[in-house]
Amino acid sequence: MRGVDLADGAIAGAVGSTALNVVGFLDIALRARPASSTPEQTVDRLAGIAHLDLGSGPRAANRRSGLGPLIGYGLGIAAGVAFAAYAGGRRQPLPLATGLLGAGVMAMTDGSITVLGISDPRTWRRSDWISDIIPHLAYGLTAAATWNRLRRPSDRCR
Repeated sequence: MRGVDLADGAIAGAVGSTALNVVGFLDIALRARPASSTPEQTVDRLAGIAHLDLGSGPRAANRRSGLGPLIGYGLGIAAGVAFAAYAGGRRQPLPLATGLLGAGVMAMTDGSITVLGISDPRTWRRSDWISDIIPHLAYGLTAAATWNRLRRPSDRCR
């Protein structure tokens, strides 16, 4: 594994994370639904586990507001790096890579909020699942397409 491959995986993960956020914000705008409080709740739980003081009042709220999306980007970038390690520097078939990346990030995010006791996906309605799946598919597709675009044409799919 070359360092450039891991860097390309990080780039693909960042691009995918951006697409996930764009699709999520479009959903908020189109359906006029409120933004999720899950990222801020995740920050609160992780800060509690790490014994970190976020402050109080507006300062703590501002830190939660800033750190929540950063955690999401961190997960997306980490998934891109993990995918790069899996791919071994080679282009991957787009449908396979889309599924692996999208499902991988969705499992990481939904799994973490379940473990932290923030939400239980088993109780979600169909609309909740759709609101979760579509942005993660956007992540997977854009991260996979970016990964393949960053590969040399001689790096054929397996």
